[in-house]
Amino acid sequence: MKLHHLCCLLIVGGQLAQAEDWLQFRGANSTGLAPAGAALPSEVGPEKNVVWKVPLPPGHSSPVLVKNRIYVTGVRDKTKLLTIALDRATGQIVWEQEAPHKELEKVHSIGNHAQSSPAADGERVVSFFGSSGLFCYDHAGKLLWQKPMGPFNNDFGAGSSPIIVGNRVILCQDHDQGAFVAAYDKTTGEQLWHVDRQADYSRNWCTPVIWNVAGKQQMVLAGTLKVAGYDIETGKQIWTVRGVSRVVCTTPVIGDDQNLYVAGWSAGADPGERIVLDEFEKVALEFDKNKDGVFEEDELPKGALKQRFSQCDRDKDGKITKTEYDEFRMLFDQSQNVMISIAPGGVGDCTETHVRWRVEKFIPFCASPLYYNGRVFMMKDGGIFSSVDAETGKLKRTARVPGTGDFYCSPVGGDGKIFLISDDGKLTVTSAEDQWKVLSTADLEEPAFATPAIADSKLYIRTVGHLYCFGNK
Repeated sequence: MKLHHLCCLLIVGGQLAQAEDWLQFRGANSTGLAPAGAALPSEVGPEKNVVWKVPLPPGHSSPVLVKNRIYVTGVRDKTKLLTIALDRATGQIVWEQEAPHKELEKVHSIGNHAQSSPAADGERVVSFFGSSGLFCYDHAGKLLWQKPMGPFNNDFGAGSSPIIVGNRVILCQDHDQGAFVAAYDKTTGEQLWHVDRQADYSRNWCTPVIWNVAGKQQMVLAGTLKVAGYDIETGKQIWTVRGVSRVVCTTPVIGDDQNLYVAGWSAGADPGERIVLDEFEKVALEFDKNKDGVFEEDELPKGALKQRFSQCDRDKDGKITKTEYDEFRMLFDQSQNVMISIAPGGVGDCTETHVRWRVEKFIPFCASPLYYNGRVFMMKDGGIFSSVDAETGKLKRTARVPGTGDFYCSPVGGDGKIFLISDDGKLTVTSAEDQWKVLSTADLEEPAFATPAIADSKLYIRTVGHLYCFGNK
């Protein structure tokens, strides 16, 4: 059975979910695919095929849909962290709940304090804010439990989203300090297991995906320099594959061929543009002005290290030690901008045995890959869109789409179409084929950072100020 058909049969929270719910970031298991049989418009825009449009507080989280509700998170008055429930038919707000916090974490200059998407099932909706933690509500808006966390030690903010798997809520948070992945009881919020990822992982923004291998569920995460699979019952690591970027912002996808597809790009790893740091002793000889054996930010010249001072300074004490410097240097040396396909069944380090193919061109930074009908589609910043044969890894077509900004929204697909949105709100609809074609373009007239949702033959798109529902009129 093809994976994107599974959303019609998912058992969530002991109940059969609606056939066309979109329960988490990128829908069923983060595939980004509409349910089979969806009939989606080829043209959408502010005046085209709009079912409704409503204002929303700012937020980068993607909409999720279950039963008669839509859930998003947002920030009102720059300080109030909100979980918002909307009526699915009209878009009108039904309830809001505020997440209390002591302080707001730092976020990227284009970031937001509501970046993580909610997750829902037939009973509950779970929201996550890096500044305050996990919050679980019923569909009437009653707070059932909360798990305090944060703020995290990462000046770009939290962005990975929680997922609900059976009776578990799973959350990964990779930060410069305190990286972890953990499972919580969906009913009570009790922690079931916790895996410390601090030793091997710094800041990443991958949302977990679930891989069914030999009748057992594995949780897959891509992060600093490698991809790993974990036993969902215990959190024990099962396998790793080395050879990805030093920072991973994308979420992997599992095709209906049961293979895994992972993309990772970070600055300084492209051929001809690699960032190479000299040995600590050589740099210290020239720039450690007070000869105390560490670097303060004002000692460093403009360049790759100073630009990323906060990333290298893992403990955020305002100094870069030799240990921190050497680790950062290693990350640049080993980082690889690549999309890889991994076959199931690996145990231990299976880099040499289970990697099916590698693509090293046109790799996306934030937009996750989309597997659709035997092809993998990649949306790179600058509007560079590529189709790849999922069996061979051969690039089929690469060209620019009209939206040539950065792409934080991940592509979603259905009804033979793919929907792409740039950060400046330019929307492109393409065909989902090897030699893809542009079917239509539109300007949403507002920046956009949230990945769309698809359900009931409707396309739900969030901009910085509004939520749209599009459908064939």
